[in-house]
Amino acid sequence: MEFIFEKLRVPDVILIKPATFHDHRGTLLESYRKTEFFSKGISEEFVQDNYVASKANTLRGLHYQLTPYAQAKLITVLRGEIYDVAVDLRKNSPTFGEWVSATLSEENFQSIYLPEGFAHGFCVVGNDALIMYKMSSEHSTTHERGIIWNDPTIGITWPIEAPIISEKDKMHPTLAKANINFFY
Repeated sequence: MEFIFEKLRVPDVILIKPATFHDHRGTLLESYRKTEFFSKGISEEFVQDNYVASKANTLRGLHYQLTPYAQAKLITVLRGEIYDVAVDLRKNSPTFGEWVSATLSEENFQSIYLPEGFAHGFCVVGNDALIMYKMSSEHSTTHERGIIWNDPTIGITWPIEAPIISEKDKMHPTLAKANINFFY
């Protein structure tokens, strides 16, 4: 089975479209194959998988971890639909502070890859969603950080009104005040 790797407007963020096989029994697809991903420059060793169940209208993010515990992520939706967002936090990057998004769902089977140096967030569109993350570094509470989801200097256009947000996510600083140690 083949994958299509589509670079987004911020070219280091990649939308991944797997080949799917459908018949009367259901659907078969490969969500990850090391040799295919490596041939496209995605060469992280993923060391932690997380499953996140989120209710309708939930917004999570924008999250990242500082170096040396920075995380590349591969995000896939197992149930439902999300609007997934990545923000470039790499100082000196030509796309610093810019964001890209993709709609991931159980219907389109797509994944998104974010290298280290990006903040990540998503909101659940429609019903509840189940999301799987593959990460290149284990979680470190000491190194976790965030940026406020509605930072006007970033200007993300979220597709939901009145999102459900954790108290922790409501307290994140703006990009201008964020603790960032990534370089392009």
